[in-house]
Amino acid sequence: MEIALYISAILVLCVAAAHSYLGERYILIRLFRKNDLTKLFGSTEFTTRTLRFAWHLTSIAWLGLASVLVLLAHPPIQPRIIGLVIGIIFLAHFAIALAGSKGKHLSWPVFLIIGALAIYATNT
Repeated sequence: MEIALYISAILVLCVAAAHSYLGERYILIRLFRKNDLTKLFGSTEFTTRTLRFAWHLTSIAWLGLASVLVLLAHPPIQPRIIGLVIGIIFLAHFAIALAGSKGKHLSWPVFLIIGALAIYATNT
């Protein structure tokens, strides 16, 4: 079963990379060229930045799931390690949402709290 988990993790990594690259190249860019993109906070900048970081957050979440698959290949699994992986993924979400929205999207403080609590709760 170990090999199946590794293959699964590799496939998740490939899908995450393809999702980010192909989505950016073929979906987001074309979407952003439209003249009727919704204007939030007076311009389309917030809309495009939000769509972009939200798109890539999916790929980051998948990287976390790939990490869990690798951990599953090496039992016994310690809750502390799973909590650390989840915490790191949400701290990455926090950083991307904060930078991607220039602090305007209110997901970043929630992601920060989730990441910090996941790490704290599983390491105390």
